[in-house]
Amino acid sequence: MATLLRYYTFSFVFTAACLGLGLWYAIASTDTWGAVLQIMWIILILSILEVSLSFDNAVVNATVLREMDPVWQQRFLVWGIAIAVFGTRIVFPLAIVAIAANIGPIEAVNLSLNDPERYEEIVSGAHIGIAGFGGAFLAMVGLKFFFDSDKDVHWIRVLEHRLTKVAALPAIEIGLLLVVIWGISTQLSDTDALTFITAGLLGLVTYIAVDALGEWLNMREEAKKASGAVVRSGLGGFLYLEVLDASFSFDGVIGAFALSNNMIVIALGLSIGAMFVRSMTIHLVRKGTLAEYRYLEHGAFWAIIALGTIMLTSAVFHIPEAITGLIGVVLIGLSLWWSIRHNRTEKAAEATATD
Repeated sequence: MATLLRYYTFSFVFTAACLGLGLWYAIASTDTWGAVLQIMWIILILSILEVSLSFDNAVVNATVLREMDPVWQQRFLVWGIAIAVFGTRIVFPLAIVAIAANIGPIEAVNLSLNDPERYEEIVSGAHIGIAGFGGAFLAMVGLKFFFDSDKDVHWIRVLEHRLTKVAALPAIEIGLLLVVIWGISTQLSDTDALTFITAGLLGLVTYIAVDALGEWLNMREEAKKASGAVVRSGLGGFLYLEVLDASFSFDGVIGAFALSNNMIVIALGLSIGAMFVRSMTIHLVRKGTLAEYRYLEHGAFWAIIALGTIMLTSAVFHIPEAITGLIGVVLIGLSLWWSIRHNRTEKAAEATATD
């Protein structure tokens, strides 16, 4: 138990700090203890929802993080939370409001604090662009994993094996994504279609740029074999993980308005969840869970493709966050069960061979 808790010590400390800030804010901004308890309850629920909806994020993060230097693993846990909290959960919604309402950052902050209904309306109104960018980026993350001609471990073999066969075709995953983006855009008005296509292309270009940066840094590391190259390679992975985390959290930020339109309450609740996701990522890496359960990655990447698809189609249809989370949990749960079954089969085969 002590070994397990050490991975989550920082998260518990961070949670206590956020709850303390939430309690101070609730007491300062409300007149009754009932209102204080309501704010604290919403913060707690938001943090739980963020964790439950982001386990696939932790698994995918771990696949990247396990190749990084331990120093950068720790930097992702500590420094990354500042980006996750202040970037995605606070600055990003404020930037949307400032751009959409054509106001300055200070006015956007004042709007979020003094007119939360209008703030919620503006952020929610930017959903089509967010869906295009985040959906495209996440879809590319998932497609890149399966469209890999060197991939030799398959979970859903009848499908994954075929995907590796066509992976030799140049940029097939990009072409597939562009067709999907175009198809969805035909269901939108001209203005929304332009916004969706532009955001989708930006999401695709961002993925290509971050992926290219990581590959370039890895090539420099292999070429120079210098100690400093490890740090640079870690930087590439760090940037990739931060963009990935942001894409995962876009929908969560929008969905949080179903519980509250208070920027501070949303930021505190989602930030607690984000911290635990990082701790789960470190736990998976240090315990070697991905190596022990061979299909767990596959379940997470299928969940990412599902999430990316849901985000893209949410530009046309509203899909409840509960369904999104349930799909991810089911896929990861099935892949875990399949991994356990595989391990038992191998052990039984080894025991039979020994006898």
